[in-house]
This record gives sequence, structure tokens and C-alpha cells, in this order.
Amino acid sequence: MSELDAAGITDPALREAYTTCRALNAAHGRTYFLATRLLAPAQRPAIHALYGFARMADDVVDDPDADASPTAVAARLEEVRARMRRGLDGTDPRTLVAEGEPVVAALADTVARHGIEHRHLEDFMDSMAMDLTVTDYPTFDDLARYVHGSAAVIGLQVLPVLGTVGPREEAEPYAADLGVAFQVTNFLRDVGEDLDRGRVYLPHAELAAFGVDRDLLTWCRARGHTDARVRRALAHLVARTRAVYRRADQGIALLHPVSRPCVRTARVLYGGILDEIVAADYDVLRRRVAVGNGRRAAVALPHLARAVGTRWRRRVVA
Repeated sequence: MSELDAAGITDPALREAYTTCRALNAAHGRTYFLATRLLAPAQRPAIHALYGFARMADDVVDDPDADASPTAVAARLEEVRARMRRGLDGTDPRTLVAEGEPVVAALADTVARHGIEHRHLEDFMDSMAMDLTVTDYPTFDDLARYVHGSAAVIGLQVLPVLGTVGPREEAEPYAADLGVAFQVTNFLRDVGEDLDRGRVYLPHAELAAFGVDRDLLTWCRARGHTDARVRRALAHLVARTRAVYRRADQGIALLHPVSRPCVRTARVLYGGILDEIVAADYDVLRRRVAVGNGRRAAVALPHLARAVGTRWRRRVVA
């Protein structure tokens, strides 16, 4: 496989591990996977590994067995954390694959290859654990700890793979902001599905300013009707999220040129979800909006051409 060859991944067990992660990304992370195709082949396996692990942990929380008690789900999540730590502590990847841990093996190899800080993985697991006990957030300040671990650290994990043109520390705040913008976009798109799971991520204070609370959201969800107060609250939150995107946009120029088309594409596609929410007149409690395949292609193809051109020019100069 050319991506694995380009990344210098030659061990058969590791190749199997990364291939598993790639399949997870392709099956479940359509927007991320499309954007990943714009990276240099050598970068892609690491992104697949990071996505694969995040997906594995997230599935424990969001898709538990029907008869699993909260205690059992919490124990299973802590088991994932223990398996993660074992991998990060240097367990031979071949051993991990043989034990049925291909995702952890690929994650551990990626973290070691790119010097990703272990605390970012720990913070991520902390946020996953919060989903088991926290169902509401009074303010954005209260939500901040959750989105740091569930979103900002994803940007910080990916940044060493993407590379920067200057000190990594200068790009880190923007990478974190972009992760947060992606996450809040998900909250706005998935407010109905999250409500079904008993969670409201949109801060109470922001909703209450427009006369919205959990009871009204539940009423709208049950009747397939979006109240005017909910529309106004969502419009406010969309505008607020767009401001976070604008702040994050400043960091794209700090990335390695080869990585910029990928990040721009992910940013435009995720920003497009906000556009779809507005176009649907904020009717997110009845259905799940999505960016259509035609728009995905229209966004991705120009960036693909630029990405290929950038890689080609750098090979010629080299």
C-alpha cells in the first residue's frame, strides 16, 4: 500500500494495524477521510490512527450494549484507557496486534513517530468519561473543559503530523480553536440525537437568553417542530461558532504548505454544515443536516489540485 510505504511502515503487524484504522476512518468519518486524501501519502496513516482510536473510545460512550449499566460502560472506558497506556508505555506493536489491539498499536506507533504528547490522549479520555456523568453545561466556561479534551486536543494531536513553518507553539492555539469549532458544529447539527441520549451540550445560559430550555427542546424533538425561540437561539450559536472559525483561520498559514489544502477543505466542509443548518431554517431537531456529495466534491477538487501541485513542486525542487 503506497501510503504505508511512503510513511516507512514496513512491519507486517503495524501495516495490518494502520489498515484497520484506515478502514474505520473511511467507514465512519466521511468529512475527515475526504480531507485526509489531500495530505501527502506519508501523513495519512497517522491521521487514520488518531481517528481510529478516537472512534473506538467514542463508541464505548455513545453506542454501548443495550443492557450495559452506566457502571459497566465506565469500566469499559477505563479499560480502553488502560489499553491505551499500555501501548504508549512501549508494548511491542506486534504483541498488541496479536492480542487483537490493532488500533492501539497504530496509535502508539503514531504517537512515538510524531512526538505527540501523552497528556493530549489523557485529556481526551477524561472528556469521554465526562459524557457518562455530565448531561448539561450551564455556560460556555463550564463546557470549556469538555471541549478541550474532546476537540481542542484533537487539533493538538494532529498538528505534529501536519507540520508547521515556524515554532509549533505558535500554531497550537489556532489548531485548538479549529477543533473546538468542529465540535460545536457537531453539537448544533446533532442537538436532537444528543437529546435522545440525555445530553444537552449547548450551554443553558445561551439557550435561556432566548427562552429555551431542555423541556422546550424535548417538546420540539417529540413533535418534529422547531419553535421560533429555538431558531433564534441556534442562529446566535451559529454566529458564535463562525467567529471561532474566523479566529482559527489565521493559523492555516502557519501550517506546512503540503498540509494547508487538507485543513482548508475540512474547515470549509465543516463550516458548510453551519450553512446547511441555516438553509434548513434551523430545523435540526427533526432531522440531521449534511453537506451533500456534490458540494463535497466542489470543495475538495480544487484543493486536491493544489495539494498535488504543491507536492509535485517540492519533489522537483528537491
